[in-house]
Amino acid sequence: PVFCVDNFFSDSDIEDYVSMIESNEGSSSAENKDAVQMSSPTFSSSLSLSRRTSTTWFCKYKSVATLLAKAQRLLNLDDLKQIEEPQLVRYLTGQEFSWHYDEIPPNQLSNGGQRLATLLVYLNDVDAGGGTIFRDLKSPISKSSKRNDDHNQLTVRPKRGRALIFFPAYKKDGTPDQRTLHKGEVAQDKKIIAQLWIHEREYKAAVPEGNFQSEAVDGVNKELSRLGLQ
Repeated sequence: PVFCVDNFFSDSDIEDYVSMIESNEGSSSAENKDAVQMSSPTFSSSLSLSRRTSTTWFCKYKSVATLLAKAQRLLNLDDLKQIEEPQLVRYLTGQEFSWHYDEIPPNQLSNGGQRLATLLVYLNDVDAGGGTIFRDLKSPISKSSKRNDDHNQLTVRPKRGRALIFFPAYKKDGTPDQRTLHKGEVAQDKKIIAQLWIHEREYKAAVPEGNFQSEAVDGVNKELSRLGLQ
C-alpha cells in the first residue's frame, strides 16, 4: 500500500523546515547547527544503480520534533528508537533521483535491520515534474484506462504539506518488497522534502555526530500534547 496524507504539515511547520535549510546552507559541521549539509547519499547495491543529484541536510532529532511527533503517531510507534536520521532534501531544476529501492543492502543491516517504512513530506508545490513514481504499481484510475502502461505508473505529485508513506519491506520478517522500486522524476522547478525511515530495530544515528533520538523525547511529547495526539 501507498498512502498520501494531505495537510500533514501546516504552513508554519513548512516555514520552520524550509528556514532550517536556509540557516544551515553550506554547513558541514554540527556545531551550533540544526542540520548538516551533505551530498545526497545512495546505497551501493546490485539492486539499485541509481543517480541522485540533490542536496541533503541530516537533521538533529531534537530539531525536528514536529516531524517526529506526527510520524510516531501516524505509524503507531512506541518510541523514537527505530527512526533513522531525519533529512531535508532539496532538488533544484533539472535534478532527480533515478530508479531505486529504499531497502538496506544485506551487508549493512547490522544497524537497525531493514527499513520497514518510508515517510516523506513535500514542502512546496511543484507545477511540473518532481513526482514520486512507482514503476511497478498502477494508479487506481488506470484499471479502466487504455493508456500505455508507462503512463499508468502510480505517481504522487508534490503538494505543499502532503505526506507520502509506503513500506520498502515486510514487517513480519524484513523481506524487501520489490514492488516499491521508485524514482524522483526530474524536477522542472525546485522541490523540497522532509523524510525519514523506520527500521526493524533500534537504530543508532551516525550524522551529525552525537545525534540521539533520546534528545528529542521531551520536544516530541510537547508536540504530541500541543497537537492533541496524546
